Amino acid sequence: MWKKTLAAAAAWFVAVGVALSAPPMKALIIDGRNNHDWKATTPVLKQHLESTGLYTVEVATAPPRGEDISGFLPEFADYDVIVSNYNDGELWSPEARDALVSYVHGGGGLVIVHAANNAFTSWKEFNDMIGLGWRGADFGRRLTLNDAGKVVITPPGDGPGAGHGPQHAYPVVIRDREHPVTQALPGAWMHARDELYHGQRGPAADMHVLATAYSGTDKGGTGAHEPMMWVIPYGEGRVFTTVLGHSTGAMQCVGFITTFLRGAEWAATGKVTQTDVPDDFPTLDEVSVRE
Repeated sequence: MWKKTLAAAAAWFVAVGVALSAPPMKALIIDGRNNHDWKATTPVLKQHLESTGLYTVEVATAPPRGEDISGFLPEFADYDVIVSNYNDGELWSPEARDALVSYVHGGGGLVIVHAANNAFTSWKEFNDMIGLGWRGADFGRRLTLNDAGKVVITPPGDGPGAGHGPQHAYPVVIRDREHPVTQALPGAWMHARDELYHGQRGPAADMHVLATAYSGTDKGGTGAHEPMMWVIPYGEGRVFTTVLGHSTGAMQCVGFITTFLRGAEWAATGKVTQTDVPDDFPTLDEVSVRE
């Protein structure tokens, strides 16, 4: 009997040792082109990811606008998750596009941050992966929620295209508190000063909306509950989009940090181990920003 006990104990210690010695996941941030200040925001995203101890983080910076981009071909398959902080209309080479599509479709994780969903209007597979993007009113369907929390689909050509009013702090409403990314978070919390995207367009297929914000007409908005965070399955892979995070200040909101980190882990693995809600998580009455 004691031999079995010792054997079980030894197996447990081996399992713990393997878990503790497991290498960190690899994350790749894509930047280099963006109408937002990617030179300032990429280091913030990198620091957030590294602070978890779950990742080693590398950055692939594309050539500046106006320069030849045909040789930009990151080794997506070498990473557990790709974080896009990239916004440009010029298409990558067919090889680079095929590599990203194959990576996600084959089980890879993709995270789209804020203006990254503005990119690649003419790339069909990218539109399928992101669901909604910064597009004109005629481009595709619009998805909002009504006051009862039900999804409303607006056809192409009806209603506004993508836009936003002036930056301001606004409440984010969690629409699914059971999903790993948003589990146990407060039902609503005040996000720090940021752009509030509205009127986004796209295929809007297989979208699961995790959070919305009300786009008030008094703030140049639409009077609708607009998606702020959502997930989409793509083949065997997972795509998490957050349209929060216009600036470094918005990215230091504890609500942004928490959901970004959970979203990245979910995209990489399909689950979330970062389940604790930070003590300084914002409330509905007060923003919470880390220095």
